[in-house]
Amino acid sequence: MNRIDRLFGILVLLQTKKYITAEKISDHYQISIRTVYRDIKALIEQGIPISFEQPKGYFIVQGYFLPPVSFNTEEANALLIMERLVAGFTDQSIQKHYSSALNKVKAVLRSQQKEKLEFLNENIKLQLPDYIKNEFQHLSVLQHVISSKTQIELDYINNNNESSLRVVESIGLIFYAFNWHLIAWCHLRAEYRDFRVSRIGRVRCLELPFHKQDHMSVADYMKKLPVNY
Repeated sequence: MNRIDRLFGILVLLQTKKYITAEKISDHYQISIRTVYRDIKALIEQGIPISFEQPKGYFIVQGYFLPPVSFNTEEANALLIMERLVAGFTDQSIQKHYSSALNKVKAVLRSQQKEKLEFLNENIKLQLPDYIKNEFQHLSVLQHVISSKTQIELDYINNNNESSLRVVESIGLIFYAFNWHLIAWCHLRAEYRDFRVSRIGRVRCLELPFHKQDHMSVADYMKKLPVNY
């Protein structure tokens, strides 16, 4: 991340909470405390009214930013529930992007709304069975290649723990049987295949358009699924 993007990110982060410490900023962006001090100084020099209160941390003087979008409490709470579902049922890439988007939402909330949201955040939990694993980070790039209709090369490990290299044309993602599945036309097999995303080891974008032009719809493929959940 370049410094301009980091400065903007710190600004958004400051807006998401009433107070935030230099240590938390340091952990969030994996930078030193000294770098945090320099970045805060740079923001202040640009006219942003950042203040500090010991031991709570940094804060932006209330009223500096006029919120471009207005959210009521119920809408913000709904997004917070979704954050739990995203954490439980997606992967690391989607969690990162959703967290960034939610921070932008929090940035336009009033101080009282932020306090309530932070309290609610500590009191909403999601308990899932151990067999649901989301320790991969492919969903974001898979969304991209589906929407851009470009080919990818992937390493895939099947049920017998056998690895193979596939070039595929991805037509959609389906969450069923408590796992994410990539539905794609496989060049090796010359047919549509169902790749469980958690078994994909590596994804490489080829930046090549689809060869096949008449792909079936994901809705039609769903009719062939082995289970209805």
